[in-house]
Amino acid sequence: MSEKFPTAKLIDIAELNPTLRKKLPAEELVSFVPMASLSAESASVETTQDRPYAEVAKGFTPFLDGDVLVAKITPCFENGKIAQARLPRSYGFGSTEFHVVRARSGIAESRYLHHYLRLEEVRANGQRRMTGSGGQRRVPASFLSDLAVPVPPLVEQSRIAAILDQAETLRTQRRTALALLDSLTQSLFLDMFGDPVVNPKGWDAMQFGNGIATSLRNGLSPSTDGKVMAKVLTLSAITGESFNPDAWKLAPFHAEPPAQQAVDENDFLVCRGNGNVKLVGKGYFPSKSFTDVTFPDTIIAARINGQSIKREYLQFIWNSKAVRLQIEALARTTNGTFKVNQMMLERIQILVPPLPLQQTFATRIASIEALKATHRRTLAALDALFASLQQRAFAGQL
Repeated sequence: MSEKFPTAKLIDIAELNPTLRKKLPAEELVSFVPMASLSAESASVETTQDRPYAEVAKGFTPFLDGDVLVAKITPCFENGKIAQARLPRSYGFGSTEFHVVRARSGIAESRYLHHYLRLEEVRANGQRRMTGSGGQRRVPASFLSDLAVPVPPLVEQSRIAAILDQAETLRTQRRTALALLDSLTQSLFLDMFGDPVVNPKGWDAMQFGNGIATSLRNGLSPSTDGKVMAKVLTLSAITGESFNPDAWKLAPFHAEPPAQQAVDENDFLVCRGNGNVKLVGKGYFPSKSFTDVTFPDTIIAARINGQSIKREYLQFIWNSKAVRLQIEALARTTNGTFKVNQMMLERIQILVPPLPLQQTFATRIASIEALKATHRRTLAALDALFASLQQRAFAGQL
């Protein structure tokens, strides 16, 4: 079917930031939702805490079971922290950085509004309307109240929401499968090598600098006044849960980036600086070489010698708690950015089990990684399908 729906301002079909309207008994338990409990990935409230009303009556945002929560502060809004509050209790309280959207009975359906507010174009427009500066920029309530929303009949709203819910369930299932495979890899590592923080099997340790074949090297960053456009990795290529080959952009350079600065599958790439201390120092091997993509000065490259450590083992232990504790202790911050340098990385202590055991680990996780790659491809296809369904749904084309 194809039918253009009439539109209405959000404020006409939903209440925005409504008050509680009644005082609850001091001891009545309510569901408390901190910002961290709202997942952008699953678009849901993943956990709640039971708290007595007296503890949250002042200084927190009230809402009801079924309301839609919209994170208003940067970067939570841009990241898509928008979810329907499905609570174990009737009343909820949460971060003051939430806008609350409550569908008006008989006019709008909460799940429908939830999916509409998650549209990429809505979030992009909201980002442009943010007020404030730096890390304190927020989406104003006026942006939401004036938002033009397609308003089909309630039956059609429910049908659209059900279709998008089904597509979202498929995506969630793939993410769950990937998480289980990650857990399997973790279990395999612990079974073979033990917890590297306490080293129960007594493996020898070496400094990372003793396991590299050539000197560590920084990448090449773009120049604002450059005239040559070329591809360069962004930090998100190595700050996720695996190397992201699609995380690059076109940027200006003074000259064509040299071949030795290109992304090479044999180089271990490490994040040199980040505003989040949990991300600085993260490292991955590229999935393959990219001769037409350079890596920036915010990334350090290491070429291991392979005589004492295998790449699969290094990649796993590098991102383990044992190495993370060292990196975060060494990182220095200026102007809110945490940084590590080559000398710091060379001093990182890494456990080195016998090479044959490392190779056995590499062989075993190869099949796991193949399965993960299949799930990632399927998830990417489902993400594209979901985005397409969103666009078609609110254009009246489903």
